[in-house]
Amino acid sequence: MSAAPHSDWSLAIHGGAGGMSRDNLTSEADAAARAALSAALDAGAAVLAAGGTALDAVAAAVQSLEDAPEFNAGRGAVFTADGTVELDAAIMEGTTRHAGAVARVTRTRSPVALARAVMEQTPHVMLAGIGADAFALTTGLEQVDPTWFRTPERARQFAEAGTTFDRAMKYGTVGAVARDIHGHVAAATSTGGVTGKRWGRIGDSPLIGAGTYADDRAAAVSATGSGEDFIRLGVAHELCARVRLLGESVADAARTLIAEVGAVGGAGGVIAMSPGGDATWSFNTSGMYRGSVASAAPPRVAIYANEG
Repeated sequence: MSAAPHSDWSLAIHGGAGGMSRDNLTSEADAAARAALSAALDAGAAVLAAGGTALDAVAAAVQSLEDAPEFNAGRGAVFTADGTVELDAAIMEGTTRHAGAVARVTRTRSPVALARAVMEQTPHVMLAGIGADAFALTTGLEQVDPTWFRTPERARQFAEAGTTFDRAMKYGTVGAVARDIHGHVAAATSTGGVTGKRWGRIGDSPLIGAGTYADDRAAAVSATGSGEDFIRLGVAHELCARVRLLGESVADAARTLIAEVGAVGGAGGVIAMSPGGDATWSFNTSGMYRGSVASAAPPRVAIYANEG
């Protein structure tokens, strides 16, 4: 997929790649996911259409997705092997390549907002666990009881799976990439990780260069899927490197990297945005919750592999 070229601004989002199909997703779940994707596009597009920054736009879109229980991020995140919720997020802007990330946070309503606070309020890139939770108390960001993140559907899934690690990575993650009217790009990603994770497992989403990356010279990227494989391949940075150093298009680089993920036994997808406003997604699963909108293209959302 590629959005209309030469848009003044452009936005693409994802809600995770996985085994979604018309056979296993109910009509109600399908409709709810599409509505949540549309709301996130609206949130990000409102920022960009008003002349706002790509950074503000991806933050707005991802915060909308974090509040949507249909996706594995924020409210609706999957459970660890201990039946708790641990949240990861990252955000990066392409002008200076400043970035912020958090891992294993438990009380901040919007993990991506906390990641941005790390970027803007500390000299660090990444905070994790009890330290990240402690830092959150200094930021003024909304804190919630950990039970707020739990939903009946995730509880049902956990009861069904027990403490089995979700090797199929069925429940994805969320992310956004954008290009603003100033020609700058940004990316953000947020996730609850994988069902049954233990021992403080952290995937690719909060790791700059693996699941999240932005560089005005190349692209903005947000990934979803089997995090260990995306970490091993450094997918987000590698995609940008192929654009910058080999002169590949963002679309070609995205396809190449997802093929490499598949070659090592991994599954998932990426969304990517060029500095020119061309949005691309690529995935090797049966579905990926996704959507795009641009100043020169109307909003559209999709779930299944054969949808445009």
